Amino acid sequence: MQVLIVGMGALGGTIAARAIQAGLPVRLAARSADSAAALRRSGLRVSGIGGVARADAIDVAAIEEYGPGDRFDLILLATKAQDALEIAPRVMGLLAPHGVILPIQNGGVARVLADRLGEERILGGFSNLGATMVEPGVYEQKNAGHLLIGELAGGVSERVEWVAHILGRAIEVKVSANLTGAIWSKLLINCSVTTLGALCSQTMRQYMETEAGKKVFRRTYQEALSVALASGIRLERLAVDPIPPGWPSRLAAEERYESWVEAVIAFYGDVKPSMLQDFERGRKTEVDFINGYVVTSGRASGVPVPMNTTIADVVHQIERGALQPTRERMYELADQACEPTLGSRS
Repeated sequence: MQVLIVGMGALGGTIAARAIQAGLPVRLAARSADSAAALRRSGLRVSGIGGVARADAIDVAAIEEYGPGDRFDLILLATKAQDALEIAPRVMGLLAPHGVILPIQNGGVARVLADRLGEERILGGFSNLGATMVEPGVYEQKNAGHLLIGELAGGVSERVEWVAHILGRAIEVKVSANLTGAIWSKLLINCSVTTLGALCSQTMRQYMETEAGKKVFRRTYQEALSVALASGIRLERLAVDPIPPGWPSRLAAEERYESWVEAVIAFYGDVKPSMLQDFERGRKTEVDFINGYVVTSGRASGVPVPMNTTIADVVHQIERGALQPTRERMYELADQACEPTLGSRS
């Protein structure tokens, strides 16, 4: 049994260090030969929640250095979403006869890969494990998170249980019989918490102190939820119920909706958005697989999503340097928002 972890950023590096320390037969793929050489010199070190893990001797090479003689039973894609779409077809030839690829990015990455490469080779998964990369090879785990994995078609298969057993020696892994529903439940939060926080350079708790923030959050979440339900998705409860009280009636008690919002803030409200970190480092974001995925799915299901469309466009403008992530972004979005129906009074 051989495992290849592709991507040595915060998440991939943390998982890799803990997997190697646990004795798993893991090899690593870095972005370039120079990156691989630097990691060989430094090794991997993780601190924080979960304790210290060290891996001084690591088997790492640039992704292009792996070839026909290399075969893996599991390839874990821990790259950025756009990189996963490029790398997955290249590593298909590295799979053993019954091997699988496990992408763990947010949004619609696993579904896109399965449509392109076939569900027989692609599992679904995502992570709520928080980690940061202090420097290449040095990581800090921020929470006691886990991977959630499953079959995109639903149900629990032997191969999913096998992957959970293997990776579970290194980190906590949970299995979902409704992984697609779970992916969408997290996508709702990514669209309305992660992206919005990045646009205004604030945490959710901070931007929800303004009427503009409340209005834009509500509208963004409403649109994404409407798309999910129109697409026949059976949503899964994660930190909170994905369907707010009273949906979709206008007669729902506002107090119940506000309590639901407080529960969302309690869980996600103080986390610095990963997309904001992308802005700060000048990197391309994953918005096309988050709000952009809602836009694409909305078109396919006939659900209008003007707020998510505008949000995705604003993110692209920030990526190009035409705009900056500031509080004013939220007020500009609020001016474009129609009155939402989510939990509002008639």
